[in-house]
Amino acid sequence: MSELRALLFDVDGTLADTERDGHRVAFNRAFRDAGLDWEWTPDLYGELLAVTGGKERMLHYLERFRPDVPRPADLAGFVASLHKAKTRHYTDMLDSGAIPLRPGVARLIHEARAAGCLLGIATTTTPDNVLALLRNALAPDAADWFDVIAAGDIVPRKKPAPDIYTWAMAQLGLSPSECIALEDSRHGLDSAKDAGIRGVVVTVNGYTEEQDLEGATLVVDSLGEPERPARQLTGPVAVDGCVTLATLRAVHDFANAAAR
Repeated sequence: MSELRALLFDVDGTLADTERDGHRVAFNRAFRDAGLDWEWTPDLYGELLAVTGGKERMLHYLERFRPDVPRPADLAGFVASLHKAKTRHYTDMLDSGAIPLRPGVARLIHEARAAGCLLGIATTTTPDNVLALLRNALAPDAADWFDVIAAGDIVPRKKPAPDIYTWAMAQLGLSPSECIALEDSRHGLDSAKDAGIRGVVVTVNGYTEEQDLEGATLVVDSLGEPERPARQLTGPVAVDGCVTLATLRAVHDFANAAAR
């Protein structure tokens, strides 16, 4: 059986609770700057999260909720410009320290680094967003801790397609049986599984806790800290307060053995 060699992290909702009070707020600020009357409420944004990718999300919003809005001749350019403005607002929020990491994330990353485990990012969010979060919420040089950062438009299809995980593993020179994925949603779970990764840990949040997560090896409400223990929702591997590297090795071994 292959040993666990790499942890591949999703970003939004997994490393940090970035959606409701991060990306959503940044989108609304960009809309106001552009003189638009669009307002994405928390509930509406929860619906829009069914579409991955910020530009794709705006196009879906126009088609589904705002058919009344006249379309500019260069709709793709208009949406891309809005998305750049949104990214500036979002990175400003990160630079101010407004978005911390979720419980247990820093602890697990430090433990994996100390053990010589490879670290990777596999996300549909932009590289600027990833780098700003790592720099401000983890450490100024945290991007250098990761052996691959797969982000944004480097692959043609976004999650739930498997492309971003396939690309990340190719850069690492690893097979799916040597990796484990840490995600927060059904889309992410499908992406990792369809890339061939058998061990997937899902840390749910307010937007994903009611999703059907069948197929995940382990589902918890966070990675946990000694003073803020994780609550295990499903999975054959017991979590004693915190998801540790030993926990992930057990998840990896169980998932790969079950697939044989």
